[in-house]
Order: sequence, then C-alpha cells, then structure tokens
Amino acid sequence: MAALPTSSKTVNDFREWKAFGTGGTPPTWAGYMRMSKLRARRALSKNNNLRDPAPLQKTGPSYLPTGTLPLRSGPRPRMMPRTLPQRQYPEPIDPSVQARLRALVRDLATAHPELFDLMPSHTEGRTTDGLYARRNLPTLNPLAGDRILSYEIAHMHPAENSLHVWLSDVDAREVIEKGWGQRFPLPAVPQGWVMVYAPRDEAEMDIVEGVVRAAARWVTGVMV
Repeated sequence: MAALPTSSKTVNDFREWKAFGTGGTPPTWAGYMRMSKLRARRALSKNNNLRDPAPLQKTGPSYLPTGTLPLRSGPRPRMMPRTLPQRQYPEPIDPSVQARLRALVRDLATAHPELFDLMPSHTEGRTTDGLYARRNLPTLNPLAGDRILSYEIAHMHPAENSLHVWLSDVDAREVIEKGWGQRFPLPAVPQGWVMVYAPRDEAEMDIVEGVVRAAARWVTGVMV
C-alpha cells in the first residue's frame, strides 16, 4: 500500500480542498493526488493562461445577442489555486441575485420541458443540478453527445456562485475577451466549455442568464 502524504502543508491543503468541495473528484487521498498531478501538468503546459482565448475559433455560429455583452467592470475574480475543481474565491452577492442564480437552470428546465432535462451534473460528480438537452431533439447539435459533456449545457457552483457553460467557440471567445469568464483547464473537454464568473448584482445576473441561454441554443438548436 502506498504511503500517504504526511507533511503539514499537504495535509492542510487536502483538508481545505475537501472542505470546500471537490467538484466531483472523490474526496479521498487518491482523488487529491490525481488533482495534484493535473495541477502540476497544467503548470508545465505551453498555454496555461486560461484567460487567453487564442485556442478558440474566431469564426462560426454565435448565439449571444449582438452587442449585448459589455466589458465586465473591475478586475477578474481571484481564482482558487487548484486545477480541479475550477473555482473562484467567493465574492459578496446580494441574496436576491443568488436566489435567481440558483434557480436559473431549474427555471429553464421547467419552462421548456420539451427541450431540457434537469439532472444531477455528472461533470460535477452529481453534487449540483445540471441543465441537459433532451437527446431526441431533431434540432440537437451533433456535438452534444460529446463523451465527457454528454448533453450537459450548464451548471452553477453553490459554494461560490460561478458556473460552467457550453458555448460555441465564438461565444466562448467573446465571454473571455470581455472579462466574464475563462477557459476550462483540461484539454480533453470541448473548448467551448468555459467557466463564467459569479454575478455580483442584478445587471450582471442579466448578462449571465443571457450567456446560459446562448449555451442552450448552441446545444439544442432552439432559442429560449
């Protein structure tokens, strides 16, 4: 049996990672070591700046309403140091905004049962609700059955109010360029799967909702 890490720094880091939430990675020493290897591998990669949209295509379909995505005000949020789960440090958020954010994917699924299923997010280890496209849609994006994302459109992270959403490359690029999010750190996942920062007020919540609706249209082929 392999020896477990014993340094106080490693033990404390493991405890903090486990306490905050592991984003679907098993909350064990084996899961922690897997996450740590991913962090080391990303540090050695040629393009580990997740705020750089260069890997995303510049041309292709776009579903964000034209001219509706302004520059995000202020600095980007400070990110947690671990590769997985991909999280920002929590920022103040009005309770009404948080309530609206937490209800977003549920409300979309309820309003459009012919398009969406609401299920535990498999990309988050079933720790939060995910919005999924129904697999029998005639308008479904042929890419929707990706082996990793598997029809998932979006989910939010209750611990700090950020989201992951699946956008077209063009829309993902705009979200990053305008300061609203950043790329996902694992190259095996489609490039349009991006982190969207937590909204701080109602105006930003409107933007985030528009981004999620654009993701829904990209995957389902239907405007919502």
